[in-house]
Amino acid sequence: MFKSPIVNIAKKTCPAVITIVASRDLPQIEEYYFLPIRGEKVAFPKKMAESKQRTKIGGGSGFIVSNDGYVLTCNHVVDDGEADYTVILDPDHKYQAKVLAKDPLIDIAILKIEAKGLPFLKMGNSDNVELGESVLAVGNPLGEFEDTLSLGIVSGLSRKITAYSGGDSKATNLRGLIQTDAAINPGNSGGPLVDMQGKVIGVNTAMIVGAENIGFAIPINYIKDDLSEVKDTGKIKKPFLGIKYILLSDEITKENKLDYNYGALIVREMFGEPPVAKGSSAEQAGLKEYDIVLEMNGEKITQDNPLNHILSSFQVGDKTELVVARGKTIKKIIVDLKEKK
Repeated sequence: MFKSPIVNIAKKTCPAVITIVASRDLPQIEEYYFLPIRGEKVAFPKKMAESKQRTKIGGGSGFIVSNDGYVLTCNHVVDDGEADYTVILDPDHKYQAKVLAKDPLIDIAILKIEAKGLPFLKMGNSDNVELGESVLAVGNPLGEFEDTLSLGIVSGLSRKITAYSGGDSKATNLRGLIQTDAAINPGNSGGPLVDMQGKVIGVNTAMIVGAENIGFAIPINYIKDDLSEVKDTGKIKKPFLGIKYILLSDEITKENKLDYNYGALIVREMFGEPPVAKGSSAEQAGLKEYDIVLEMNGEKITQDNPLNHILSSFQVGDKTELVVARGKTIKKIIVDLKEKK
């Protein structure tokens, strides 16, 4: 009997694809308010118990990339710094995972579990991916349907999107993505996108809500250097400017009567931390709230060429020149890019 080659790919791939569960100790809710919203009753906490219980708060997929327990997933899967993370290989094999490093610029995180002789996936070369080639997305959608495979093709290359994670209002600008029509559902984030040799060419990261079969994966070549660095040093060394900002546009400029329709406006989040981090490269260079960073290293900062994309081309210890608008004055500021502490 003829069997599809996908059967062999599944046998090779699925044992190394895992579920990641995030959990925290949270107060128990003893009583609720039930308020009518849009014609339905919605529950809101009314009374909290003094005791706490371990509660699952989220999760996603991931995959093992070495027999000694290094795991790749998306940053947004493990972005709660106060949560504990459990990696589930199968019902009989569960491990506490340590988050070794996160790279929010490309939405990647590297975890470690203490085990030996684990199944793992080999990495392919995402630079060789071609439009139209067949791929498989593997993961655990909704955290319930483990080892789910979706067959598709590479629908596009070098895509850029602005991604939002759940109820988090923070946006992440992702570039250079692989677009695929292989189904990527909630819970698939962090799982592998593999080629017809079963090698990983991408990490599933996002889908377009309300559209059919428009998903995106981070090219695996973006991650290889980070993984090697973590294995060598235990962390990812990335330059950290240390500012909170919004990217200006025609609409924002017009609404706020600003002088520029491009650049990064340094501004604090509502009830958030100061817009310039203490001890950061930005503070030491003298950047202030309401400054507009117009250029970095001669590159204009725009919606299509955001600050984090330009920053990603630098290394810790590099110096770069910023063009900054402060009121009606234009300043050129040299910044010594340091590592985040």
